[in-house]
Amino acid sequence: MVNKNKLAKIILWCALTASLTGIMAWQVYSGQTQSYREALFYEKLSGQKVQCRLCPWQCLIGNRELGFCRARKNVAGTLYTLGYGAPCAVHIDPIEKKPFFNYHPGAEVFSIASAGCNLRCKFCQNWEISQVSPLNTNNFSLSPRDIINQTIKEKCKVIAYTYSEPTNFYEYMLDICKLARKRGIKNVYHSNGYINPEPLKELGRYLDAANIDLKGFSEDYYQKICGGHLQPVLDTLIILRQKGIWLEITNLILPEENDNPENIRKMCQWIFTNLGPDVPIHFSRFYPTYQMKNLSPTPIKTLEMARAIALKEGLHFAYIGNVVGHPGENTYCPKCQKAVVKRVGYNVLEIHLTNSACDYCGQTIAGRWN
Repeated sequence: MVNKNKLAKIILWCALTASLTGIMAWQVYSGQTQSYREALFYEKLSGQKVQCRLCPWQCLIGNRELGFCRARKNVAGTLYTLGYGAPCAVHIDPIEKKPFFNYHPGAEVFSIASAGCNLRCKFCQNWEISQVSPLNTNNFSLSPRDIINQTIKEKCKVIAYTYSEPTNFYEYMLDICKLARKRGIKNVYHSNGYINPEPLKELGRYLDAANIDLKGFSEDYYQKICGGHLQPVLDTLIILRQKGIWLEITNLILPEENDNPENIRKMCQWIFTNLGPDVPIHFSRFYPTYQMKNLSPTPIKTLEMARAIALKEGLHFAYIGNVVGHPGENTYCPKCQKAVVKRVGYNVLEIHLTNSACDYCGQTIAGRWN
């Protein structure tokens, strides 16, 4: 059972006792310049302007202005990332919360985030940190090496870049990933997939797994609800799959917005054709939040409909999320249909796999299980 309050207690204890014990305290500050670090993937232009090349927006940023993500600032013709070494969220989570269901079930994950996002999803559940700048959040002062040391101290074998949008703290994430790889720690991230191919491929050298939000399967939905475009996300999914990074997909279903059965069918067909049948998809239940409090929670029958479509279209692993205790939380063998991993919420109850094979029929189950 994961103790969700464990890390918070450690943080408080360190802050109170560091002067007596010599243990490094995690300094908490709000928007200090010490978090600035020169950004990667940008071009200097005339008139102290810069053009960011990190994500599809490719923001043209004037002096003293922020990019669309609110996490990059032009200072006299040099682009800085504002969230480096300044996470606003640090927790230990079960890996199922990311969600990853076919990747090391039951693992405890050291999870971090810095503020900002390059989309404007009206349903964002973490809008308090994703829709603001690192200059506006209370942040911990933690270098990449601090993150590694704390991960080891907490006996976590995985670091997750999550909660907000990891692309906005790309340089921080990349440096942590490099150190983690040297220490045998796995790197996973949950992202909206809105990133350019070149920085994605560089990051992919150190990523072990990714869960990408495929928020819908129409350009109109992405523009209207998410403030972005669909094609860059599809390109990201293909690149990750080609690089051999373990990939899972989350599709949050909003009533009367992206719950059209035909669009769900087209999405599943695209996944089957371009990514293969073994990429898990999580159909997640929406609850009213942020700018979409007018909608009702997703009917469970809608999630069940989406899961049935995915299975009919040949996908091997289709899950139902945010419905605790639903049979759709389990992993089923695609051959004999027996549950090889049983879950309730984020808790793994039973695993019936031996060397990645189903204990009942011997079928190899795609994933990372050992």
